[in-house]
Amino acid sequence: MKAEIVSIGTELLMGEITDTNASFIASRLPPLGIELQLVSQVGDDLDVLVETFKRGLLRSDIIFTTGGLGPTQDDLTREAVAKTFGEEMTVQADLLEHLEEGFRRRGMPMPPTNVKQATLIPSAVSLPNARGTAPGWWATGDDGTIICMPGPPRELRGIWEEEVLPRLRKETRGEVIVSRNIKTSGVSEGGLDEMVAEYLGQDNPYLGLYSKSDGIHLRIIARASTEDEAWSLIAPVEEGLTSIVGPYIWGYDDETPERSAGLLLAEKKLTLATMESCTGGLLASNITEEPLSDGYYNGGMVLHSSDRSAWLEVGIPREVVEGYGVYSEQAAQAMAQAARTRMRADIGLGLTGLAGMDSIDENTPAGAIHIAIAWEDGVSYFPSRLPPRRQVVKRRAASTALIELRRFLSTL
Repeated sequence: MKAEIVSIGTELLMGEITDTNASFIASRLPPLGIELQLVSQVGDDLDVLVETFKRGLLRSDIIFTTGGLGPTQDDLTREAVAKTFGEEMTVQADLLEHLEEGFRRRGMPMPPTNVKQATLIPSAVSLPNARGTAPGWWATGDDGTIICMPGPPRELRGIWEEEVLPRLRKETRGEVIVSRNIKTSGVSEGGLDEMVAEYLGQDNPYLGLYSKSDGIHLRIIARASTEDEAWSLIAPVEEGLTSIVGPYIWGYDDETPERSAGLLLAEKKLTLATMESCTGGLLASNITEEPLSDGYYNGGMVLHSSDRSAWLEVGIPREVVEGYGVYSEQAAQAMAQAARTRMRADIGLGLTGLAGMDSIDENTPAGAIHIAIAWEDGVSYFPSRLPPRRQVVKRRAASTALIELRRFLSTL
């Protein structure tokens, strides 16, 4: 079964909001055996919407839409579906009563414009929305199905779980798609491609390589009639890949560097402190994304200025600052030691370097990153070289530091 997603709203095209709905829907389709072919964004234009729906039904079995179900004149999803199916919208008495009751409970009169939210066409059934005034539509014709859901993410996810998913499960008793994501670091995309070449080019299971901020991901995708059969296709490929790239693997599927490192810190009952430069506090921010981080993260310090006096104030020795500079291996090691000592942690993590071409130091090329980990027995150093673009360096340096911390902790 093939599908596409149409996200509706001129605000999407103007960059005013980010479309998280499409990624949510896309992530829920593989377990249902639904193959996503296309994701598009369309403004609030009736003719363009109708054209999009008609073209979509020529190539896909299902079109999922989000947005355009409100009561205003520019909410045109219902009208576009009705025109696509060649049917007239009519007000449904039971839907109108439910809508009016909702406004009465809130002590508000229902504006006349909201009446359009109580309409249906003969080919559609209403999908109740317990979190808003806009019910969805499930419209089915000779050429396929259009499933319309509201734009606010909270409302969409509610309708998906309570209305759409149960219906889809009844209709998609066929092929199941599952995937396994193997996350690597410390090897280039080209190098990894050569290492796993024997597994590339196959259709089922399929292996893809994807460059991410936390390294290169290997994604295995398999299709079968049951989930167990699909996993049986993935298992030998995963085993083979692990035997080849095992030393570079740091995580799987939904694992993040901060979660992976945090779990090991909690498991080993160790505490962490950080001192970072060039990432502007992103390292500490990532660590504290984990809800249980207050149990193992003592805190961090952020250095940004190249003014040497600031570095001396936080405990970086003068001989390091003046002899090697603040963007050096020696500075990273001193930062890790100072963080550990000053915040009384078991582990100190130091990170320094130059984030981009606009940050110039005669001794350090842009994109050169220095990571150090200090513990009671000494200091370990991990250099890295990243593309010299500020945002790329910040994200990847913070992720790389936590991946190296995870690897270090796994040896203790």
